Order: sequence, then C-alpha cells, then structure tokens
Amino acid sequence: MSGNDADLEKRFRPILERELADIERLLADNAENSAPVTLDQQSVGRIARIDAMQVQPMAKEAEARRKVRRQRILGALARMETGEFGTCASCGEPISNGRLTADPTSHLCVTCAR
Repeated sequence: MSGNDADLEKRFRPILERELADIERLLADNAENSAPVTLDQQSVGRIARIDAMQVQPMAKEAEARRKVRRQRILGALARMETGEFGTCASCGEPISNGRLTADPTSHLCVTCAR
C-alpha cells in the first residue's frame, strides 16, 4: 500500500464504517414498517390501516436504497483491502479527493463516470 493509499484509507475508512453501521441499524429498525399490512377490521381503525398502507411502500423503497448504499460501502471497503480504493476501476487513474469527499464509494473518476 502506497503512502497515498494509506492516507486515503485513514481518512475515509471511519466515514464508511460509521455510515455502514447507521445503515445496518436503520435496516433493522425498518423491518416493522415494511412488513405486510394486516387489514384486520377489528384490530385497528380505518385511518390507522390507511396510514400503514401508505408507510409500507415508502419503507420498502427506503430499504431498497439503503441496501444499494450498503453494497457500495462494502465495495469501497473491499477496495481498501486490495489497495484499489481511490483508483478508477475503468482507467486506473486516481479519483480526485473532491469526488471521494462527495461520495467515498465512488469507483470511477469524473471522466469515466460521464
């Protein structure tokens, strides 16, 4: 691992690990909201059922976005392990610090991402 690789890892690993922990917690917390809605007329009122029916699709979409983000973070952490973090997967050039600061999961430089 070159000095630049070590600097990038030292800077971005804690950010990625913190975000991964947050996503894992949110996915666990979201399980109840994305469960199928029971339409038992006796257990809850009409407004509560409507509310549950509206919350479920939003919770499922949020869960899908979080799972995609989790995979991107895991990919970035894996690239750190192989010494490829901060290097464009397409052209092999370094990814700018600005791009990594905006999204540390970026695996393409700005040119290749276009």
